[in-house]
Amino acid sequence: MDTIPQRHEDDLGLHHLQVLDVLLAERSLTRAARVLNITQPALSKTLAKLRTYFGDPLFVRVALRMEPTPKALALAEPVRGILERMRALRSDHVAFDPATSSRTFSFFIIDAGGAQMLPPLINRLANGAPGVHVQAVNCDAQHIDLWLESGLVDLAIGSFPGLTQGVRRQPLWRERYVAVTRRGHPRLGARPDLAAFIAEQHVLVTAAGTGHEHLSVERAVEAAVPREKIVCRVPMFTTAALIACRSDAVVLLPMTLGRMLADEMGLQLVTPPLDLPEIEVAMYWHDRVHRESGNQWIRGVLRELFQQHASAVAEA
Repeated sequence: MDTIPQRHEDDLGLHHLQVLDVLLAERSLTRAARVLNITQPALSKTLAKLRTYFGDPLFVRVALRMEPTPKALALAEPVRGILERMRALRSDHVAFDPATSSRTFSFFIIDAGGAQMLPPLINRLANGAPGVHVQAVNCDAQHIDLWLESGLVDLAIGSFPGLTQGVRRQPLWRERYVAVTRRGHPRLGARPDLAAFIAEQHVLVTAAGTGHEHLSVERAVEAAVPREKIVCRVPMFTTAALIACRSDAVVLLPMTLGRMLADEMGLQLVTPPLDLPEIEVAMYWHDRVHRESGNQWIRGVLRELFQQHASAVAEA
């Protein structure tokens, strides 16, 4: 009788290929470990197994990056194909049932969007999909398209006009900006003139290198506020808000986040005397999961939640 051959201990599993796929996109052990949610020692051990299996170093350190060898580059397409075929097999033959699913959905989302989206989403899941989990992924923002394509990220939420090829989008709402200061600020009231506004110290949330449309707001502030008055730059809106509530600095936040944090942090909402653009916040997903039942379901949940949010923004 024929028997199924036993798996040899030197064979690779799908998780090994997933590690290789992530390393090819990130070119960094630290970032890849963060995306995969594993420790760096575990990642290094897997990379060693891959190097032995393929008889090639696969990645070499150049300055601060891990650059792929020609062998690794040659493996990129077939490895991606294997991973996509396995995901397709699962999604084609396992119907998604939110009531019984234990699936984890991964989102790329900036902190402002996470603060608005995650609380109502978690409440919604608790009531109708108790086994479903969500994970906010902090991947390299310049490679969001690769994360969507690979399936390591199910959705991206924000304002990324550069995401076009192979990526679908659903507009959610248009976001305006408001300035915040601590309550009882010694010089600024709710409607300062331009001279008073730009005379204060400013903390600027920077989107440089992320492809996020917040960059247009950042540039507008830089054009109006003297360089010496921009005393600090940070990557997250919530960090900037904490600085504002504990100093006399001025911070620009998305309107919905500013209102959310005003009472919790003791912040004063200030109408900025600047001509600031509105940005369109959208949901992005890759073509290959457009008809996948689980991705369709989570998109529907988010559309419903954000329709309520968009109505509140429009009425404000």
